[in-house]
Amino acid sequence: MSAEEKKTESLDFIRAIVVEDRANNKHGGRVETRFPPEPNGYLHIGHAKAICIDFEIAAENDGVCHLRMDDTNPTKENMEYVESIKKDVEWLGFEWGEHFYFASDYFERMYECAVELIKRGKAYVCDLTPGEWKDYLGTLTEPGKNPPHRDRSVEENLDLFARMRAGEFEDGAKVVRAKIDMASPNIHMRDPAIYRIRRFHHYRLGDDWCVYPMYDFAHCLEDSFENITHSFCTLEFEIHRPLYDWVLSALELESHPQQIEFARLNLSYTVMSKRKLLELVNEKLVNGWDDPRMPTLSGLRRRGYTPAAIRNFCDKIGVTKFNSLTDVALLEHCVRDDLNKHASRYLAVMNPIKVVIENYREGETDWLDAVNNPEMSEAGTRKVPFTKELYIDRNDFMEEPPKKFFRLGPGREVRLRYGYFITCTDFIKDENGEVVELRCTYDPETRGGNSPDGRKVKGTIHWVSAEHAVKGEVRLYDRLFTVESPGEKGVDFKTQLNPDSLDIEDVLLEPELAKVSVGESVQFERQGYFCCDPDSTDDKPVFNRTVSLRDSWSKKTKK
Repeated sequence: MSAEEKKTESLDFIRAIVVEDRANNKHGGRVETRFPPEPNGYLHIGHAKAICIDFEIAAENDGVCHLRMDDTNPTKENMEYVESIKKDVEWLGFEWGEHFYFASDYFERMYECAVELIKRGKAYVCDLTPGEWKDYLGTLTEPGKNPPHRDRSVEENLDLFARMRAGEFEDGAKVVRAKIDMASPNIHMRDPAIYRIRRFHHYRLGDDWCVYPMYDFAHCLEDSFENITHSFCTLEFEIHRPLYDWVLSALELESHPQQIEFARLNLSYTVMSKRKLLELVNEKLVNGWDDPRMPTLSGLRRRGYTPAAIRNFCDKIGVTKFNSLTDVALLEHCVRDDLNKHASRYLAVMNPIKVVIENYREGETDWLDAVNNPEMSEAGTRKVPFTKELYIDRNDFMEEPPKKFFRLGPGREVRLRYGYFITCTDFIKDENGEVVELRCTYDPETRGGNSPDGRKVKGTIHWVSAEHAVKGEVRLYDRLFTVESPGEKGVDFKTQLNPDSLDIEDVLLEPELAKVSVGESVQFERQGYFCCDPDSTDDKPVFNRTVSLRDSWSKKTKK
């Protein structure tokens, strides 16, 4: 086996096809792909896989990838979705340059293609209603039968189609069908509809049209008009591929792209249907398309997921022909891995209890050096204030700690992150018996967390200065659904929503966190990765928890 053959063998099946096509000079060695979303909703993580395949394969083969809005259904589309799609693709790190298109720009050419099929005796106008059509369609096991209007003359069909376009007939009164084979074992080849009457204001073209092409007819034409070489689709379109090829061959178009199908992304504890996501938004079960619990790219961006992490995730899951369910923990692992490399570390306390350092000077402040990111030496350090009164997390103290509890307890010593060793000498309870304040001493010789006498402490805890702490808000997100595969077996997916998917809490922040920009990701030490939310104000920073520090996927892979 040659080196080139070995290289091809290591590629996924789509990349291997493209490399072989180039080697055989198919399409003149060109590689031109497209990402063709319908602008009827916001893109989600499943689209990210398709985006990566379309744009990356083109780039790897010195080709180009088009961004095309497949806007053939005016009832669901609008410009808001167009702009959101463009923003999401750019955010992921991909560019389309001059290759930005709308299917609606081709409506006249598509209409002429339908006219040409009629002229060639390969399409006709059908008067049957959807209910009546079912009587002729047949089933998956029984062939269909020819409808009564199948043998109309070319002249009559052309006249009827022109009158359809002119608005002479009501919606649903007539459709144009491709004349293929009513006995085909592939039900999608039994004279499928290619044009329908639909009086609806188009978001770009207004009321210019009242007949619109069906997706299966329009999509292959769009690819051909744009000289696409490889048309990548998800597996549900595999059974539609014969129709894709039939339309292009019947019209004898010069450009005949190759449709190749791959398995779509199915993610645990998530729904990927635009229809279902739209229901969540419209019924206000989430706070819009960019709710950080949503699998939309805008939601993931607001939550703090990074483009690099999503691209890495798409690379890890690979490209196959087999449907499977991907564990959301792998996506979280990729996010965690990326943020660990560049997110600055900060101190924040979410469940505070006051600590008074009894032997520290009243009214003074000690500014300590804190490392911004130990993974990046160039990230440098910052100053954090240490004062007589501090706050630590309530979970870092126990009145009667067990042996392996390596945090604060009466007589116990711990290290304050970037600070000093402190020892708990006493505590104060309120009238309900709850501990509300700790009394401690500090060792001034242990600045920076090191002891000159070599003594060791096992516990290191986070803290903030009471005097300098900034009051903020954290939004703690959990999975949106309580089951791995929402909506299975006919269950209403909305009944499986997690009632605890959002918990909002107050937080005390070190002063530097008040300077963090909206969209910036940080790590709250010992607690997780967080992203500054657009709801932040000068008086109250708001942070969304992106992921916790615990990596369940990494533990799985080590077993």
